[in-house]
Amino acid sequence: MGKFGLLIVVAAWSCAAYAQTGSPQGAVRSEAQQEDRRGTPQAPPPLSSEGAAFQNAPSQIVLPAAQNPQNDSVPGPKASDQPPAQPPDPEWQYGGFIDAAYLQDFNYPSNHLFRSRGTAYKVDEPILNMAAAYLRKTASESSRWGMELTLQGGQDSRIFGFSATAPNLAGSEWLRHLGPTDVSYLAPLGKGLTVQAGIFPSFIGYDSLYAKDNFNYTRPWGADFTPYLMMGVNASYPMTSKLTGTAFVVNGYWHLADANSAPSSGGQLAYKATEHTTVKETVLFGPHQSDTGFKFWRFLWDSIVEWKSDRVTTAFEYHVGTEKIAAPGNPRALWMFAQLPVHLVFSKNWSATVRPEVYWDRDGRATGFPQTVKANTTTLEYRIPYRKAGAIVRLEHRIDDSRGPAGGFFHDGEVVPGVAGLTPTQNLLILGVILTLDAQFHP
Repeated sequence: MGKFGLLIVVAAWSCAAYAQTGSPQGAVRSEAQQEDRRGTPQAPPPLSSEGAAFQNAPSQIVLPAAQNPQNDSVPGPKASDQPPAQPPDPEWQYGGFIDAAYLQDFNYPSNHLFRSRGTAYKVDEPILNMAAAYLRKTASESSRWGMELTLQGGQDSRIFGFSATAPNLAGSEWLRHLGPTDVSYLAPLGKGLTVQAGIFPSFIGYDSLYAKDNFNYTRPWGADFTPYLMMGVNASYPMTSKLTGTAFVVNGYWHLADANSAPSSGGQLAYKATEHTTVKETVLFGPHQSDTGFKFWRFLWDSIVEWKSDRVTTAFEYHVGTEKIAAPGNPRALWMFAQLPVHLVFSKNWSATVRPEVYWDRDGRATGFPQTVKANTTTLEYRIPYRKAGAIVRLEHRIDDSRGPAGGFFHDGEVVPGVAGLTPTQNLLILGVILTLDAQFHP
């Protein structure tokens, strides 16, 4: 799997040089492709989770428009209702952002950690969560080749994409600094078949790795335990004006993990039910253990329904995952997640979002500990546009409640020296400031 992933990246860079030449094109890039959505984990017991590594990776803990809900791979906050009009000549886009925040945890944990999390997990200290820069060209009718290059760094680039139950991919220390980095080609077949290779936004989930592309500053539980990015190949085709189908083959569940030499696969159907409503169904399946036998494959099914108007956007996401563990007795792990964000726009500058959610990890396979987490996040946002730049200021409160064996959140006490105690409830007050730049040029 490691070799498979690295070959994809090499192929992507080889094609990128050719991508600049362009060629006539026959269709617009499909909606289901444009969305962008975790360091060195320690091996846990058989039923332990990817999440266990999140707090055990001192030196290891994705970018713009390409897997986040603001793009089109998943119906999310920024998903456009109609494909953008194509310019007469190939248009290049470039930009970047700086994302900094302070998360005040009223449990005052001595280790300054938000337990079992892979993004925005440092509390009670100012932190640069992410900084990134990108260059992108979208495949279009006037130029068949597209590409994107994203460079990133910061606290949120240290954990995402890795696994607690599998070794790290060779080269992962530098690969984690790449966000969406790929080449694409729009083939003149029927209504237009778009093929994309490299590191691209995940087709799973409603939320992006990048806070700037989400409604809330912190991400929901289901986002941190599903891929933000994928590495491999995908092909998307608009079957009708309302229905788009996508198939993909990736190097694994986590793109920076090397569990085995077998790829994972999946597919998505995106349906524009009405002018305001979008439905997306996505499946991901494949082996995530050293034993690649079919009975040990991991299966994940993600469903999203979004309703969007000028002033209100709301969505319901539900996913369920399961995996039989290659351990004595072959126990089966099961986890589920649901969220219902509601986003209200008051004016050009002001908006607010409320996001209730629940995550059930029966066996601790996803979060690292058997638990049920209920959370509610409320965010007030103020945007300051200035020419091609802008600032996003968010004031956010979230409350998380974890119940179950070994569940809970860190507090200021210690069970024994060096081991933080746990409490079932956590309150966070968050101030996030994001500075952005998005521009374009015609060569």
